[in-house]
Amino acid sequence: MTERTVLDAADMRRAMTRIAHEIIEGNKGTDDLVLLGIPRRGVPLATRLGELIADISDRPQGAPGLVGSLDITMYRDDLRSNAYRAPAPTDIPGEGIDGTTVVLVDDVLFSGRTIRAALDALSDLGRPAKVRLAVLVDRGHRDLPIRADHVGKNLPTSSSERVNVSLAEIDGTDAVTISGGRE
Repeated sequence: MTERTVLDAADMRRAMTRIAHEIIEGNKGTDDLVLLGIPRRGVPLATRLGELIADISDRPQGAPGLVGSLDITMYRDDLRSNAYRAPAPTDIPGEGIDGTTVVLVDDVLFSGRTIRAALDALSDLGRPAKVRLAVLVDRGHRDLPIRADHVGKNLPTSSSERVNVSLAEIDGTDAVTISGGRE
């Protein structure tokens, strides 16, 4: 099986910096902004975005209320067909999400089913004013009418290929690779 690197650590850093700027611009600042990472790799990506947003805005580093996590395990539509998944913690920062702009953060947007589950989970937690989506990679192949507002890299892929995101916090290195062959 062949594997090719499509984003290295520097490429990922540039993409995340661009996404951070887009989020600030789209929100007209950082007021009432909440970033919620979807476990597993969306959480460290949300943390990175939070740090970048703090660096390029007037928001103090480590300011409460910016970054959290949203577990979607019990909202997935594939629970019966997949192996057991341990729920991850949901951590909603600040005063909750009512009236805020929530940016859901994930590593790869593929079918859209993970994001549908995240929207269902989010609706049980409160009522944000807006919900946006930021992903490091959009690979296409939607099953649902969902699109990302902020994309690090669009990667046209075949359905037989696999997009692998490695993060230093989890895997020891930063890279995005594609493995598998063309259909």
